[in-house]
Amino acid sequence: MTYLKHGLLALALMLAALLPLHQARAEQCAQETFDEAKYVVCTLEVGKVDLRLFWKGADGEPYRAFSSLADAVRAEGRKLIFAVNAGMYRADFSPMGLYVENGRELKPANMATAEGAAGQVPNFYKKPNGVFFLGEAGAGILPTDAFLKLAPKTRVATQSGPMLVIANRLNPIFISGSTDRTRRSGVGVCENGTVRFAISDDGVNFHDFARLFRDRLQCPDALFLDGGRGVGLYNPAMGRNDWSWHGGFGPIFGLVE
Repeated sequence: MTYLKHGLLALALMLAALLPLHQARAEQCAQETFDEAKYVVCTLEVGKVDLRLFWKGADGEPYRAFSSLADAVRAEGRKLIFAVNAGMYRADFSPMGLYVENGRELKPANMATAEGAAGQVPNFYKKPNGVFFLGEAGAGILPTDAFLKLAPKTRVATQSGPMLVIANRLNPIFISGSTDRTRRSGVGVCENGTVRFAISDDGVNFHDFARLFRDRLQCPDALFLDGGRGVGLYNPAMGRNDWSWHGGFGPIFGLVE
């Protein structure tokens, strides 16, 4: 009987120790309201979690759907906790620019420019665009030119644009009060290297979206990922498994447990 009591006590202590960890994982994504717009904000301590980039599966084809990626991760005996599209992509679901997965550069940096009126230049080419990366020193976001000059050793990297916040300043191309409002997604590197993803559930302009990262989320550097029909979030704890109206997603950020 004594052994049984000790066994039950040990089990209770183990479950008590696991409960806060489970709660922390469930609370990594939360709803936020900023200037009357609704967002989902997901906060990750990159040194304590397994954040990866995904593009193609074992068959060489893009995953396209969060569900397909979740199935592939599950087949490895792991679990996909959170996912969001990792930047703009072409019609064949390939990354628009630099893409590094597991330390391998699968797409080079895109240094092309696009001409046209301010509202007609594709978002990727609005300057400066930038690169989110994870390296030996943690997470970072740099304008593409600065990233290529520094050439840090990275485990993952994705190029997108435009930059939202640069060294705690809003990108000067943004217009306060702009009527260009749509759903948007982005990523910021914040205090102590914390990474925060934000996905708007309401239409917001670039200026307000950048202020969310700088003024609410305290991120001195932030990068736009995608907008409109390309915005998507996977988070079973919140009942979210979004689909892209472009027929699928290209590169995907995934948090693996």
